[in-house]
Amino acid sequence: MLFQTKLLRHLGVAILFISLAFFAKSASAASRYYYQIKIYRFKDKAQQQTVDTYLKEYYLPTLHKMGFKNIGVFKTQESDTARRTYVFVPFKSWKALEGFGQKIAALGDEATTGKDYINADSKTPPYTRTETMILSAFSTRLEPKAPTLTGDRAARVYELRSYESPTEKYHYNKVKMFDSGETDLFDRINSNAVFYGSVVAGSHMPNLMYMTCYADMKDRDKHWEAFGAAPEWKALTAQDQYKNNVSKNEIVFLHPTEYSDF
Repeated sequence: MLFQTKLLRHLGVAILFISLAFFAKSASAASRYYYQIKIYRFKDKAQQQTVDTYLKEYYLPTLHKMGFKNIGVFKTQESDTARRTYVFVPFKSWKALEGFGQKIAALGDEATTGKDYINADSKTPPYTRTETMILSAFSTRLEPKAPTLTGDRAARVYELRSYESPTEKYHYNKVKMFDSGETDLFDRINSNAVFYGSVVAGSHMPNLMYMTCYADMKDRDKHWEAFGAAPEWKALTAQDQYKNNVSKNEIVFLHPTEYSDF
């Protein structure tokens, strides 16, 4: 009888720990953010201005009323002949993302601002094309973080990086590499990381993307020099398990619009 009592007690403790682990895992999954990155492409400045007005006067105010925070709106450098505007929207859950586009379009029927965009004629569209990517936040960085920089906003440089992998297995290996030290290194050298995520829907997959922020280009170069010289980075790249996990690396330098949340 005593043995059975002790056994039941141990089983009860074991079940308790298993339950706590399960709920902790569930809570972690539930708190994971999803990110939408929408890219507008333009043929001229007139199109870009129309989208600017829409985003500033209608889109961001509407999302703010819906409870959204940390919405980023960025433009490529003036020297970039392929004019583009990037819009970053964080969602607290997959459910919040579902039907989002249709909801915004429906609200536009009663809009008093941004009408040149909303009611644009088919012969004079406000953009040439748009591209939308959906990302799932890394398990070690479940939500976005606005930069803590001060100073001239116009001089800030947001660096959006995209790492494509040859296969899904190599992609998850690269994500593991980030989770095993890269993200911590960015924190240590104060690179103001905004988000990290795996692309779950987009034109270039398998792929992971992340964004860091710097006071200016000189500050950016200084941080990347520190990153490359860091012992943590050298230790990670020396491991055979992380070899050949990136087949293409793309870097886009962006500047915030004056109405962007950060």
